[in-house]
Amino acid sequence: MQGAEPVKEILEKDVWGNIKEFMNLGFHIPTGEGTIHLTIWLLLVLILAFVVTSYFLKFLRKLLTRKMDSEDTLKFISIFKFIKYFVYLVVILLTMSAAGINVTVILTASAALFVGLGLALQELFQDIIGGIFIIVDKSLNVGDIIEVNGKVGKVFEIKLRTTRAITRDDKIIIIPNHKFISDIIYNYTQNHKLTREKIVVGVAYGSDVQLVTNLLLEAVDKQKSVRKNPKPFVTFDDFGDSALLFSVHFFINDSFGDPRIKSDIRYTIDAKFRENNVSIPFPQRDVHIIGHTNYKAPNTER
Repeated sequence: MQGAEPVKEILEKDVWGNIKEFMNLGFHIPTGEGTIHLTIWLLLVLILAFVVTSYFLKFLRKLLTRKMDSEDTLKFISIFKFIKYFVYLVVILLTMSAAGINVTVILTASAALFVGLGLALQELFQDIIGGIFIIVDKSLNVGDIIEVNGKVGKVFEIKLRTTRAITRDDKIIIIPNHKFISDIIYNYTQNHKLTREKIVVGVAYGSDVQLVTNLLLEAVDKQKSVRKNPKPFVTFDDFGDSALLFSVHFFINDSFGDPRIKSDIRYTIDAKFRENNVSIPFPQRDVHIIGHTNYKAPNTER
C-alpha cells in the first residue's frame, strides 16, 4: 500500500499533469470581460462534436428520405445541405459555451463582420432562399422547358443556389435562383408537355384562300412530330401590304425541338405551294418619280 502512493502521485502530477498542460496549449486572447482560450482541448471537443453531429445528420437524412422517390430525394438533399450548415454553426457555439467560453463576447466582437458579410452576400442568400422556394413549391422541375432573357433551355439540374439548363444550341445557362422570384420566367411545360406552335406565311393577292388553307393543313399532317389531337387549324390573320397572311397552328410534345420541326414544315409548305402555283410574294413598293422642272427664283432686288 505504501508503494502505491508514490505511483499514484506520479500519475497525478507527472502523467496527468503533462496531459493537462498539453491540452491547455493554444491561444489565450484577453477581452474586456475575460479571456478566450483557444486550446487543443477545445479543438478536440469541436472535432468530436462535428463527427457525432455528422453521423447523426446522415442517419436523419436516410431516415427521412427512405420512402421518397429519386427526384424528391435530390431536392430534399439540397435543402438539407443548407440546414446542415446551420446545425454545424449551432454545434460550434454550444460546444464553445460548454467549454467555458463566453459566446456572447465572440458574437459581439463579430457583429460588425457578420453585418458586412450579410451585405456582401445578400444576393447569395437570395439565391439560396429562391432555391428553397423552387424545391418546396415545385414551381420548376428537371426536364421543364423555360425561356429566360429570350433564351430557351431545358432544365437538367436544380441546386440550392443555381439552376442549370441546356439551350437548343447545346450551351449551358447558369441561372441564379433569385431570378425565378424577381423576374418573369416562361415555363413551357409547367402543366403538361403539350404546347401549341404556329407558322406564319403570306401568299399573293388573288390566291385561292381555301386551297391555301388545305395545303397548310396537309403540310402539317405529314409531320410525325405534330399531334393529331388536338387537330391543327389555320387562321386567316390579315390583309397585309403585299400578301394575304395565314397562320397554321399545331400541337407538339417536343417544345425543345421546335425549330427543327418548324423548319421541316416550312420545307413541305414551299414544295406544296410550288406544285399548286401558289406564290409567296416579296414586299413591293411603288416609286413615283416627279419630273424636275426649271425653276427661276424671283428677283427681289430693287
